[in-house]
Amino acid sequence: MDADRVQSSSTELVTRAQGGDRLAFAELVRRHEQEVYTLAVRVVGDRELAADISQEALVRAWRGLPKFRGDAKFSTWLHRITVNTAYSTQRRWRRHRIEPLDRSFDTVAATGLGPEDVGVGSLLRVRLLAALDQLSHPVRSVVVLKDIYEWSHAEIAEHLGITVAAAKVRLHRGRKRLRALLDQELRER
Repeated sequence: MDADRVQSSSTELVTRAQGGDRLAFAELVRRHEQEVYTLAVRVVGDRELAADISQEALVRAWRGLPKFRGDAKFSTWLHRITVNTAYSTQRRWRRHRIEPLDRSFDTVAATGLGPEDVGVGSLLRVRLLAALDQLSHPVRSVVVLKDIYEWSHAEIAEHLGITVAAAKVRLHRGRKRLRALLDQELRER
């Protein structure tokens, strides 16, 4: 790839990629693949699954590039694709997931915690993920981006195409609903 292509702005690269320039899209991927992967890891909490999600999100971006209007920054559009891909992939993956027993032993050894502590942590994580699954997609997106990805309300609003006030309301509703779901589960035990 020549120096001119590397120096091109994202806008120019997007325009060229929309015209079918695969090298321009490859440069966009190079610039954004780490942030796509990081976002996927933070949304799903599993590095292997996040790698699959990252690849799928970039494929979806390539396929959807002709529809990209430029209303938002390319990175924001790509983040939306990543979050949506993460949720759809995670739902499918959870239905069919089987975790090998030796992986649990690796977790215990790596953390230095006792098996009971790791078991309690795993149980809490499973309960939290199950409760998150019960939130609507718009509310869950805000909760994940704020509480896991640690984005500001302004970043969340820009990313999701909503107002800062709407992001705050969704976060409040999501946290309140999670608390109620987890409290209900404890009462039922």
